[in-house]
Amino acid sequence: METINVKINGVDYAVPKGSTVLEAAKSANIDIPTLCYLKDINEIGACRLCLVEVSEGGRPYRLVTACVYPVTEGMSILTNTPKIMQSRKTNLELVLSTHEKKCLSCVRSTTCELQKLCLEYGVDETRFKGERIEYAIDDASPIIRDNNKCILCRRCVAACKNVQGIGVIGANDRGFDTHIASAFEMPLVETSCINCGQCIVSCPVGAIYERDDTDKIRDAIADPTKHVFICTAPSVRAQIGECFGYEPGTDCEGKMVAALKRLGFDGVYDMNLTADLTIMEEATEFLGRVKNGGTLPMITSCSPGWIKYCEHYYPEFIDNLSTCKSPQQMFGAVVKTYYAEKMGWDPKDIFFVSASPCTAKKFEVGRPYQVAAGVPYVDVAGTPRELGRMISTAGINFKALPDESFDVPFEIGSGAGAIFGATGGVMEAALRTAAEVIEGKPLEKLDFNEVRGVEGVKLASYKLGDINLNVAVASGTKNAKKVLDAVKAGELDVQFIEIMACPGGCVNGGGQPIQPADVRMAIDLRKVRAAVLYNDDVTSDVRKSHENSAVKKLYDEYFGEPNSHKAHEILHTSYVKRGL
Repeated sequence: METINVKINGVDYAVPKGSTVLEAAKSANIDIPTLCYLKDINEIGACRLCLVEVSEGGRPYRLVTACVYPVTEGMSILTNTPKIMQSRKTNLELVLSTHEKKCLSCVRSTTCELQKLCLEYGVDETRFKGERIEYAIDDASPIIRDNNKCILCRRCVAACKNVQGIGVIGANDRGFDTHIASAFEMPLVETSCINCGQCIVSCPVGAIYERDDTDKIRDAIADPTKHVFICTAPSVRAQIGECFGYEPGTDCEGKMVAALKRLGFDGVYDMNLTADLTIMEEATEFLGRVKNGGTLPMITSCSPGWIKYCEHYYPEFIDNLSTCKSPQQMFGAVVKTYYAEKMGWDPKDIFFVSASPCTAKKFEVGRPYQVAAGVPYVDVAGTPRELGRMISTAGINFKALPDESFDVPFEIGSGAGAIFGATGGVMEAALRTAAEVIEGKPLEKLDFNEVRGVEGVKLASYKLGDINLNVAVASGTKNAKKVLDAVKAGELDVQFIEIMACPGGCVNGGGQPIQPADVRMAIDLRKVRAAVLYNDDVTSDVRKSHENSAVKKLYDEYFGEPNSHKAHEILHTSYVKRGL
């Protein structure tokens, strides 16, 4: 690696050539504050919080924005002079002059990057007083936008356009009237937004957040006529600890279960179970298409953000989608049919909650063909952030809880179900089952490492019996576009595709615990959280979906066999073509 010599705060450093001042300072273990910057996503120097003084070629020091200014040989950089500190403080006070300062009631209080910097720099929040525009809150969608708190950093715009390749929001108007919105001021619900929530994850303040459904859950728990159950997606156990100060990548399954039981749920279940059920239906469906000349490539259907993206942007691929419901919807369907009948309950008396880091699942619960006996399969889709708030509000000391286990009869999940939360996990789980069905014998090696990892697109080929199987895995809809365009152009010959809406999969979903930009850029959250799921897999007694005894029991007692008529009625769905 080629380096150049610079001086930072009077100390000599050799830093990588081509670095920005911000990157050079970081390599010297010096943090420079930012609000708008996200590496490789939003590098526009808009917030002016990263101001530093530089001198080049013996010229006088001048203020520059560290996030976009390149270092040069012999440059001298100052990061903490009184002039710099005052400039940053003034910029923060100017940001606050048009910011709705309802910090005590803001969902981002204590996790707000603006709040943290204002405290550190001792700002006067009333120094600049002037005109403010009052904006109506756009709350008809599961993703809620509040421009009264927006600081125009444009991180959300960059996440939507540069990360996801969608771009349904942007800067409207100019000057003092500039604000973030959709084209023609359309509410998000009327656009082709896929509810992935990557804008929420990117926002440094409380200008974007998911619809809060915690009151609905509390009301149901307090209703003595309701049987209230919750199932948690694989990723939640790898994330929820972050709400309580645990390091990213900490497995908090046992404490999570204990906390949910103390909130008053009548049953706390593992969504790994219906991840396995999804594999049984999906692998069978795929093999049926291969043998019977069905539509190929078949594309997975467990990511509701991806499904909505396909419906809006690639409706020509709808017939390629697996008809399987997502694990969330399958679980609700099983509880309100099989379990309700088994217990002699009216499905109307069951309140079912799904916990997942996927904000698009809040949209999914209201999709067509997701009801049974006149009631929705899933009543509320909650996020780890919502669960974290519920646990804290209830006064439960999360760290002091003992580890407890999921409740019967839906406590069993395989290692294949666990890895659903990471990109490539659905494909790998399906391959484990499909391979054993095709070859008629146990696999010697269960790990399909070629489809693992956080790369946006992964391709692999396998020889399964007489079948030469080419597969593709994509995470993030921008990468999905690359794969689908290649298939359309005849440049990519694959029979099976896994697509997840969020980069890295559910471990990086829009409902994950909030982590500030400096943490997100220092730690690859996708990797450390996915490592929890792969560890669950390798330490599991059962690592193949078709060997899950609870799933076998469901087929023996209720569904008959995968892809049966009854299974299609309850566990499968259909899709719609949407406009842009």
